[in-house]
Amino acid sequence: GPMYFNGIYHEFYQYNLNGPIFGDIVWGHSVSTDLVNWIGLEPALVRDTPSDIDGCWTGSVTILPGGKPIIIYTGGDIDQHQAQNIAFPKNRSDPYLREWIKAPNNPVLRPDEPGMNSIEFRDPTTGWIGPDGLWRMAVGGELNGYSAALLYKSEDFLNWTKVDHPLYSHNGSNMWECPDFFAVLPGNNAGLDLSAAIPQGAKHALKMS
Repeated sequence: GPMYFNGIYHEFYQYNLNGPIFGDIVWGHSVSTDLVNWIGLEPALVRDTPSDIDGCWTGSVTILPGGKPIIIYTGGDIDQHQAQNIAFPKNRSDPYLREWIKAPNNPVLRPDEPGMNSIEFRDPTTGWIGPDGLWRMAVGGELNGYSAALLYKSEDFLNWTKVDHPLYSHNGSNMWECPDFFAVLPGNNAGLDLSAAIPQGAKHALKMS
């Protein structure tokens, strides 16, 4: 979850406080003003609720209207079932955004639809606004035995509805991880902010592991 907010670069990353081994994953958090020199902070998210007790896994950060950052991330429960959770900064006036508060209605998204695998449902993308003004987000998953970038929509980024068809799916594997969806404008070297209106002529790219 990289983010640039109020003049500060933030990098969030999977981190094990107990050493360079798999497991006990939290969200590490470092900040920088120049992308070269970094300050390590306390973890932004730790595994302390039923929906993320097995780990705070991959997710993303989206800037909502009014300059409100929001984290959406995959958590695992005690049975390793995966779901999507949300967190907000406790104090937006803190330039480093050191503390984050988890939403009381977590998890906001579960793999409850027919054909979905509850242990293969993770890695929500940064949100983007569709032509209808609704937020969109993709989540990597397994759908009816195929790999899929599952598509969801929301009015407020808190309550999500699954769209009938995935953003993309393929029968070459049974799971896609870490999908990313972004827009580019041919002939323009600058990046495009998916939280804002996308200009005419832009093309969209989907990548996944």
